[in-house]
Amino acid sequence: MTDLKARPRPTGATAVLGRTGFPHVTSATKGELDIVTSPSQPGFNPLDLLYSSLSACLVLSARIAASQMGVLDRITELTADVTGEKATEGPSRVEMFNIVFAIKGDIDEETRQKIAHAAEEICTVSNTMRGNPQFATAISR
Repeated sequence: MTDLKARPRPTGATAVLGRTGFPHVTSATKGELDIVTSPSQPGFNPLDLLYSSLSACLVLSARIAASQMGVLDRITELTADVTGEKATEGPSRVEMFNIVFAIKGDIDEETRQKIAHAAEEICTVSNTMRGNPQFATAISR
């Protein structure tokens, strides 16, 4: 089996928010994104970014899984649609992630299931969400 470990990439993000306006986020690689807060405003809000991170990680991981299984050449498209349900009690959080995979191509249902399950095991984002990550917070001026 081929080791598909990628070379290290700078990761991280910085959000800046003034007294008014919306957050502006810059990634460690200088990607930029403006955050929205109104329900009718097009764009990404913080929860959309959470769902986006999970969906992107899952399709990338599904591609890795399909490659490891030797079926990538028979796949035409991978989709992960991620939504969530917020908790009704306790701290504000997503209590349930709903994931719908679509794996198009010339493969059987059993292989689709194996790819989807392997993707969840490979994905750094899903593994992090299932875990109990620690936070190290510092305050600066």
